Amino acid sequence: MRSARFRRTRRAGAITLVSALTLTALAACGTSSSDDGGSEGGSGSSDPAAPLDPKTKVTITIDCMPPAAKAAELKEWKEDVAAFNKKYPNVTIDGRSTPGQCLEPPRFTAMLKAKSQPDVFYTYFTDLPQVLDNDGAEDITAYVNDRTVPALADIDPNVLGQLKHENKLYGLPTSNYTMGLLINRKLFEKAGLDPDNPPRTWDEVRTAAKKISDLGDGIAGFGEYSAGNTGGWHFTAQMYSVGGDVVDASGKKAAFNDELGKQVAENLHAMRWEDGSMGKTQLLKWGDLQKQIATDKLGMFLAAPDDITYMVQQLGADYENFGMGPIPGAENTLAGGNSYIIKKGISPDKIKAAVAWLAFQNLTVGEGQFNWERKKRDDLPVGLPQPNFWLNESKKKDDAARVQHATMPVENFKTFMDNPVPGKAEPPKAQEVYKVLDNVMSGILTNEDADIDKLLDTAEQQVDQVLATQ
Repeated sequence: MRSARFRRTRRAGAITLVSALTLTALAACGTSSSDDGGSEGGSGSSDPAAPLDPKTKVTITIDCMPPAAKAAELKEWKEDVAAFNKKYPNVTIDGRSTPGQCLEPPRFTAMLKAKSQPDVFYTYFTDLPQVLDNDGAEDITAYVNDRTVPALADIDPNVLGQLKHENKLYGLPTSNYTMGLLINRKLFEKAGLDPDNPPRTWDEVRTAAKKISDLGDGIAGFGEYSAGNTGGWHFTAQMYSVGGDVVDASGKKAAFNDELGKQVAENLHAMRWEDGSMGKTQLLKWGDLQKQIATDKLGMFLAAPDDITYMVQQLGADYENFGMGPIPGAENTLAGGNSYIIKKGISPDKIKAAVAWLAFQNLTVGEGQFNWERKKRDDLPVGLPQPNFWLNESKKKDDAARVQHATMPVENFKTFMDNPVPGKAEPPKAQEVYKVLDNVMSGILTNEDADIDKLLDTAEQQVDQVLATQ
């Protein structure tokens, strides 16, 4: 699973990037070996629905192999390649490890325009429109079935749906997430709150936040983003949580300038200025709230479960200090995830090899990324509630294995797990919409005299302009 830090960079614009890599550098680290679309030979079947013939000889290039700095992850990758080659000895997996951040926005965009992406390249769910706009994705609908992906029927169709356009499938998922309420258990206990029962409504959040901030010592009860597109991202999540939206069903008009939008904005304004429970430092972006809660200076904020891994691995926090509940309001929650897409124009044998590899490494309970026993042995995190896109028997088996091999107190996430909230995808033109809504969040949180109606009116006009350019 890719770290939340990487995921937010393009999805929520949390990190400002000064310059793109040159196309020459892109070619060195990401160019496909199959730009001509040809096969290397072998005895592949002409039927796209048929599984890969083990005799087929082919090389596929794959994006985002773990770098050497992630020794345990790289070890597991190599083990998976070796296991895969026992069944498909003639398939060469050519992993590409990009120095620094694998999915930085300029690199990704330049790669698509240059058509230099590997045969199998890593994306976020929200990237599909951009990939299709650049004619970069192969339609793999005919190649994906219960023979080529044995667990297909147990994959949440809502997750697969994120990788479809006009009923055609263009990728396969590697992880998914939904947002919930992340809490600092230590601060909850100090404030006399029950960490096993996080707030379930926004009124309860407001009450709990006040109690936590009353502890003093610069502690904030609840935190929010308001910069770098992350403010708009979280405003969207809050709108979803109360049953609202930011863009209407047509995808052409803003939908947040209504009573629900005012409710979200007024509640945040009251927490910031009437209660004083959100701290004085504002204009925060991704990474700031994580640092605050990891150092016991923040009681709670909206997050995905893998934020916890980032805080433990990068900030020195302890798993035991965190818990999660469903997003307050629980009407809907913002959902997303990561995937691999197959480059348009590669040969049928390469497509089959790519599907076979992805099915083994990312879509098989007990194998590849879901080999929780191995992850525990390698001192990698086990026990977070996501990624978890399984249904039916696959879900039962995977959940049981997570608990059996957990490296953290899974009971801390029980409220989140026991109360799933329907996931809702991000809006069209998400980054541009979020950039506009940053102004609403920053206005609310930095100006005690903010005119909420005017902020929403202005944002509505600007979002309508953004959507009109589709």
